[in-house]
Amino acid sequence: MVDPDCLFCKIVKGEVPAEIVREGERTVAFRDINPQAPTHVLVIPREHHADATAAAATDTGLLDAVVREAHEVATAEDVADIGYRIVFNTGAGAGQTVFHLHAHVLGGRGLSWPPG
Repeated sequence: MVDPDCLFCKIVKGEVPAEIVREGERTVAFRDINPQAPTHVLVIPREHHADATAAAATDTGLLDAVVREAHEVATAEDVADIGYRIVFNTGAGAGQTVFHLHAHVLGGRGLSWPPG
């Protein structure tokens, strides 16, 4: 399923430019346009799902594919060995601004807790 008004669906279809770093059968990974760490890549499914909860309810293997791809991104970006964070924001109150499931892969510097 594709949402014709969704920015990330448009990136998947090649209608909106993005700095794509990896493409898989089920996922696309591209650099965040407002990076919050030296490495900040978004991993999205090719299919439209509003968030992680919606995807889990309809496609039990999709989150696995996104997390596996996030690890591949971390490895390719040379942050897997030093540590990285995978973040799913779910809902506006959590900071989700594009309502297409996406995992943030963040690394390349020390990441404190709580985040920020």
